[in-house]
Amino acid sequence: MSTRNLTLDGVLLVDKPAGPTSHDVVALVRRALGTRRVGHAGTLDPFATGLLVVLLGRATRLLPYMDAEPKVYEATVRFGTATNTDDVTGEPIAQAPLPERESVERAMRELTGELLQRPPAFSAKQVGGRRSYAAARRGEQLELEPVRVVVHRWEVRAWRGDEIDVVVTCSGGTYVRALARDLGERSGSAAHLAALRRSSSGPFDVRDAAVLDDVVTGEVKVLPPADAVRSLPAERLDEAELAMVLHGRSVAARLPGERAALLDSNGELVAVAARTDADGEARWQPRLVLRDAS
Repeated sequence: MSTRNLTLDGVLLVDKPAGPTSHDVVALVRRALGTRRVGHAGTLDPFATGLLVVLLGRATRLLPYMDAEPKVYEATVRFGTATNTDDVTGEPIAQAPLPERESVERAMRELTGELLQRPPAFSAKQVGGRRSYAAARRGEQLELEPVRVVVHRWEVRAWRGDEIDVVVTCSGGTYVRALARDLGERSGSAAHLAALRRSSSGPFDVRDAAVLDDVVTGEVKVLPPADAVRSLPAERLDEAELAMVLHGRSVAARLPGERAALLDSNGELVAVAARTDADGEARWQPRLVLRDAS
């Protein structure tokens, strides 16, 4: 069913091809579906492909409450050459002999768990209000603070000449091209990211995503807003509770947890609430209400 010219609230999964930026995809969605409020959960570099989680309409407000982790990437690391961008789009800056397989496997173990990662020079990180990539293009080197990330696991899919295909499961905010760079350095060689595809983000999988041609025609499936917060416990509201929530008032909490998705009798998301205690009674206080009170 075409979604063109409809008022849309929900989640759209897009399989981004190589070339367009994440911002380009958002702009295309905005034009194709005729809706102004569009955002995404997690940027992909232009050369990367795969899952881009796009939020539509009022669902854009759910971004702070989404469980978009872990991220899973299919990546190809090429050894022997380091680049200034840490990926295949950059200029070579160092050459080194290819590493032994044992050295690479040891480096992967060292790059697993909680890490302090140095962001790539060509990144959107800021120092004193200056974008790192803008400074890098002028030949300047900014001192970027390391960022705490988590790499859950590496899975080797194939060894091929100077390349290795891996699946990396990691936290949001992890630069996979920086992992490729560090894998080369720690294995006594040099390396850069040759290819990258995001296969999943939290509960969402690229196999369920629409290609851009389908987005252009508007023939896409939009998931309900409740799917954006499916990791939260879901509390069903009766009619009296629904009226209270729509006016920003708290209701009794019958489920454990610090946050909850509050649903109406049809299972549609009404609000996201935080747990509070009043006179010894646990209650859900709405923090974000998606529906207007009638």
